[in-house]
Amino acid sequence: MGHATFSEGGSVGTVPAEHPIFTEIPVASDVNSAGVTWGAVIAGAFVAAALSLALLALGTGIGLSAISPWANASASVTTIGWTSLVWLILMEIIASSMGGYLAGRLRVRWARVHTHEVYFRDTAHGLLVWAVGLVITAAFLASAATSLVGGTARASETAAETSGPTAPGAGQNGYFVDTLLRPGNTSPTPDAGNTAATRGEVELIFPHSLRNGSMLPADRSYLAQLVASRTGMSQPDAEKRVDDAYAQAQQAAETARKAMSHAMYWTFLALLIGAFCASFGATIGGRQRDSVPAI
Repeated sequence: MGHATFSEGGSVGTVPAEHPIFTEIPVASDVNSAGVTWGAVIAGAFVAAALSLALLALGTGIGLSAISPWANASASVTTIGWTSLVWLILMEIIASSMGGYLAGRLRVRWARVHTHEVYFRDTAHGLLVWAVGLVITAAFLASAATSLVGGTARASETAAETSGPTAPGAGQNGYFVDTLLRPGNTSPTPDAGNTAATRGEVELIFPHSLRNGSMLPADRSYLAQLVASRTGMSQPDAEKRVDDAYAQAQQAAETARKAMSHAMYWTFLALLIGAFCASFGATIGGRQRDSVPAI
């Protein structure tokens, strides 16, 4: 059995070989280093946004191919609505999972950070990918919508300048205005008035009444007089037609409100699912990143 020789204070001694001497090498801890790798987050966010837009275009194409102008030749409105919601959820799952996973694989490796802290940081990276990607997608869609609305408005102004006044009854309540002013069984009176001006007045009264929740008696009486003058109907029949048209407009507005409300609920659910998938994907990517042995 060998011995190791050492000297201390001028004296010489020996240490048995089975007790080796270890030298401590200081290793820097990265516990206090930056907890967010923004390069990985931005890369994952752009990937998630790009996939979202690509899947949105694909879903729009599929939806348009399922719609036909001919009766009984396309899917029902309910089927299209539910399919759109399911596709929105799938789009969030695919895009967010891919973006979060990519951020987890690309982030900086924390060699001396506790496992729980690594898991939290990976989850935070996925959540940041989802948030940044959502902002990028929303900004792009808002810019596209603004450009589309601006182009439509310019086209409408050009058409109005070249072809004269806008076609009457073309507003949001145009169908109900047409229903209201259709001729009755009798011929209209000669003083029916200008059709465009009459429709313009009705188009102002209907939205105002819908916003207030009820039609003022003065507006109802005035509309009945317009209908009687325009269609040749009696005053009681004209008042009944006004009430029926307003009730139909109210029902249409209520249906649109409920549809928008349900769409927002499902959009909120899809976004929550996307946030979870991005966070979970980042933890999987980070775990695989840490399991790769260093060379």
